Amino acid sequence: MKDRIKHYLKEILLFIIMITVLANGISLYKSSYLNQEALHLASITLHDGLKYTLDDTKPTLIHVWAIWCPTCKIEASNIQTLSNHYNVLTIAVKSGSNDDIQTWLQENNYTFKVINDSNANLASHFNVSVFPTTLIYDKNKKLVFSDVGYTSTWGLFLRMWWASL
Repeated sequence: MKDRIKHYLKEILLFIIMITVLANGISLYKSSYLNQEALHLASITLHDGLKYTLDDTKPTLIHVWAIWCPTCKIEASNIQTLSNHYNVLTIAVKSGSNDDIQTWLQENNYTFKVINDSNANLASHFNVSVFPTTLIYDKNKKLVFSDVGYTSTWGLFLRMWWASL
């Protein structure tokens, strides 16, 4: 009995490792198609009509997501946590009206900054076709990390820390 449990635990661990490697491989492949140019956003109008100017002395995280995306909903709390410590600007793609986005943010107690990309123009500019996609720029606005799909809070914190060096 004990050997059987040990065998199953090894199989489960191997499965988790294989899925992790596969997911990271897909993310790396999808990331290669993203726009690699320096970030050229300076001042932008958010979904709520407020103007936002990026801090040029800190790294910036751009998170491209959608209200209708299940993975984005799971990752939103990670983005909220990071937005309390770093420059975080999110782009909601084809997610309805400004009021729809505001309602969703309020229902989930999120306060991160959101641009309503109702026509997917910004997503196209960054060559984003999979949601969520996260782009991390250093203080010189050079792209240093990109992730396609879910990313953990700690993974994001480590990348932002590295981008700030």
